[in-house]
Amino acid sequence: MYVVCKEHVEMALDEFVDEYEGQAPDVYKLDEISFTAWEAPAKCEYCSQVPKFLIV
Repeated sequence: MYVVCKEHVEMALDEFVDEYEGQAPDVYKLDEISFTAWEAPAKCEYCSQVPKFLIV
């Protein structure tokens, strides 16, 4: 699972595909989803920007 800003979506997609042997991930906009037992991190996994996407 990756939580990233718009700038790092492509990098996270590449890492996901490499890690899960070519499987395509699901991509969600963080402002359009919510989970009762999970809160998105305050910053992107690759930088200090606010994350916009969840890649699972």
